[in-house]
Amino acid sequence: MLGFGINTLSVVPCRAEPSSKSEMITQLLFGETYRILECQKDWFKIKISTDNYEGWINHLQHHEITEQTFNQLVSSEHSYNADIFQVLQFGNNPVISPFGAHYYNFNNNKFILENISYETFGRVINRAKKLNHTAIVDYALMFLNAPYLWGGKTIMGIDCSGFTQNVYKLAGYLLPRDAKDQAVIGTPITFLDEVQAGDLAFFHNEEGIITHTGIMINNEKIIHASGKVKIDRIDHYGIYSSELKKHTHFLRVIKRL
Repeated sequence: MLGFGINTLSVVPCRAEPSSKSEMITQLLFGETYRILECQKDWFKIKISTDNYEGWINHLQHHEITEQTFNQLVSSEHSYNADIFQVLQFGNNPVISPFGAHYYNFNNNKFILENISYETFGRVINRAKKLNHTAIVDYALMFLNAPYLWGGKTIMGIDCSGFTQNVYKLAGYLLPRDAKDQAVIGTPITFLDEVQAGDLAFFHNEEGIITHTGIMINNEKIIHASGKVKIDRIDHYGIYSSELKKHTHFLRVIKRL
C-alpha cells in the first residue's frame, strides 16, 4: 500500500486512466477516504473506502493522511450531508459540501478532521439510521432536473448508478458504484403490483447486460437519470418516454433492500 488520503475539496473527478483527457468514471465527495494503489507521474490510482471503486486522481487534488488516521476515520461514526449543498465553515475559508458528503463524529453542528473544526447548520443524517422507503423517494426527488453526467454524483451532474448509490447511502445502505453490481443485491420483486416506493429497478441492453437503474416511486412511475434526472412511466416492458413515444429502457429486474 502506497499511502492513504481523504478528499477535503467539494468534489474530485476520478478517471479511468492517469490523464486529464481520460473519461471520468466516478467522483470523490468531500470527506471520502481512499487507499493509494499505484503512482504514475502526477497521478495516483486509488481505491475508495465506501465502495472499493478504483480510479485515478491528480496529485494536486490528493490530501495525504496517515494509516492511523485512515483507520480511525473508517471505523468512526459516519454522517452525511442531507442537503443538495452545504457551506462548511473552517476559519475564514468555506468549502462547499455536496449531498452525500462524509462527516465524522458529527456533534453540535461540528466535526473535526486533522485538528480542523468544520461547522455546518444544514441537515445531517447518521449512517447508522435506516430510513423508510418514502424517505428514499423524498431524497431522490431533490435531484429532479439534475443534468446527466457520466461518472457524476452531484446535483451539478450525475449518472444513473451514482444517483441511486448516493440516495441510498443516506437511507443507510452502501451500494456498489455500477448498476450491474447493484443489481446483484436485494430481493427480487416478481410483479409490478408488489412494488413499493424506493425499490430499485434495473434495465438491460440488447446484449442482456444491465446498463441502467432507477428508483421506483410507485408501480407506475420511476425516477432515474437519463439526459437529466426525471420521472417517467414504467410497465412490465420497461421505461416508457412520453416525449419520445416509445420504451427507452427494457426492464430486467426490480429489487428491494
